[in-house]
Amino acid sequence: MRNIFLLILSAVIFQSCGVYSFRGNNPPEGIKTIAVPLFTDNSGFAESGLKEQFTDQLKNKIISDNTLKLVDKTVADGVITCTISSVRDDALVISSNENVTKRKITIVVNVIFENLKKQKKIWDRNYENWGEYNSSTNSFSERTTGITTARDKITDDILNDIISNW
Repeated sequence: MRNIFLLILSAVIFQSCGVYSFRGNNPPEGIKTIAVPLFTDNSGFAESGLKEQFTDQLKNKIISDNTLKLVDKTVADGVITCTISSVRDDALVISSNENVTKRKITIVVNVIFENLKKQKKIWDRNYENWGEYNSSTNSFSERTTGITTARDKITDDILNDIISNW
């Protein structure tokens, strides 16, 4: 019991002092600037502006994070090439009268992180996440909510992997 108390106390002290962070904040060696070209959309999903929204959101998160400087590919140390591989829109909740009341959007994005100075691939990963939306009406107007949630989760995951060198 005493050990648990000391562990909790230590965690509170470290958190309040800002001495240690679990975030890493350590991009790969030699990468100070990064380029993010427009995402490619190979999903076949009929959602206009999806690749632009993903690209803008990832760029904004990189800028807000301030670990790496976002620049043009011609002068960047590294590049993130992203492809939206698939988007699925599945029924999640079906009511007793067989109406779909909630749906789930699942998005998969392939990301390749390359060191342009060394002409070497740092990593190649797939990111998959989802968002829910209500579909109690016959309209897909709320689908944007599910897409936005999935996009937020995926871009957060990509950013964390870019800046963390575990």
